[in-house]
Amino acid sequence: MFNIIMAGLTSLFTDISTEMVYPLLPMFLTTTLGATPAIVGIIEGIAESVASILKVFSGALSDKLGRRKPLAIGGYSLSVLGKILLFLAGSWPVVLIGRVVDRLGKGIRTAPRDALIAESSEEGKRGAAFGLHRFMDTFGASAGIILAYYFLTAYKGDYKSVFLYSIVPAVLGVAFLFFVQERAQGRSSEPSAARTGDFSAARPRRHVNLLDWSKLDPRLKSFLLVVFLFTLGNSSNQFLLLRAGNLGFEPAAVILLYLTYNLVYTLVSYPAGRLSDRIGRRTLLVLGYLAYGIVYLGFALATKASTLWYLFAAYGIYIGFTEGVEKALVADIAPPDQRATVIGLHATLVGIGLLPASALAGFLWNTLGPRAPFFFGGATGVAAALGLSWVLRENRP
Repeated sequence: MFNIIMAGLTSLFTDISTEMVYPLLPMFLTTTLGATPAIVGIIEGIAESVASILKVFSGALSDKLGRRKPLAIGGYSLSVLGKILLFLAGSWPVVLIGRVVDRLGKGIRTAPRDALIAESSEEGKRGAAFGLHRFMDTFGASAGIILAYYFLTAYKGDYKSVFLYSIVPAVLGVAFLFFVQERAQGRSSEPSAARTGDFSAARPRRHVNLLDWSKLDPRLKSFLLVVFLFTLGNSSNQFLLLRAGNLGFEPAAVILLYLTYNLVYTLVSYPAGRLSDRIGRRTLLVLGYLAYGIVYLGFALATKASTLWYLFAAYGIYIGFTEGVEKALVADIAPPDQRATVIGLHATLVGIGLLPASALAGFLWNTLGPRAPFFFGGATGVAAALGLSWVLRENRP
């Protein structure tokens, strides 16, 4: 439990930092730097997709070395550098570089950190462990959004001041990770590195391939395929924020909408993880993806600005029902000696779809209007719910 708390505190402070800047980026790019919605989509798509390619390789490297902590520390440190670049940005290409660096850090840290959580959790309580981590992560996100709102209003729309203050919690997040007590992985009977200080003892004495796809559970392979196809319609959350602006919300009010989403996500994550331990992952995942489809269709059909308060709240339910539960499902089914690799593969598939998804959303917005990307996303969400209901059914051969 200690490792889960430390990893949670790291994510909490890192998300304070990230969410102080994330909801401001679409307005900063479009109103201050003169970028179009298509540019916003391209920036987010490139940042998420390029960085996500690293997730499977980082997971494989973590399995090969038998180490989680150093890669996680390195990844979170890049997040600090990314915030510094955003503070220095005077044009959208610099914002792109800052976002890529920040997401590269996420690509490096995600699989090793999630494997560490899986290996630090008790049998039968893995969903609760990931749910607790997601709760702490999203609690930090909510705090970051509140700080973004405070600084944006206190400094009268000065985005750079917010970016500067965001560096502080990013540094604190890295500091907490140093307290994680890592055990040696693999079959070695030598003392753990945490006790001896000899990190060579943590390395398993075997060669680990990147991934043996043929040995994966058929349900896992089908699940990964459905998730990847869904990501092609799952564009960046920044389009939700742009849609709010399109319906008349001022930048400060957009931040409060985003806070509503994160508060619901925070409240739902831990109970959803615990519930998945009791009733299984399938039910929550199907309901979560169905909620996504309905919410996106709601964004497409919305004509009154007040409707968005309910839609952002419902979007938090989707994330709370799926993000931690998906990770627990992957950790459950993955071979133990390739757990970080498979977790990384899942994160990679989710991430690489963001480039075409976000680019397509920007194109649809520019050519067919702001409703078009949400009609498309809604259809893919409903299709994903049906697909997961089929591939995760109990009597599947």
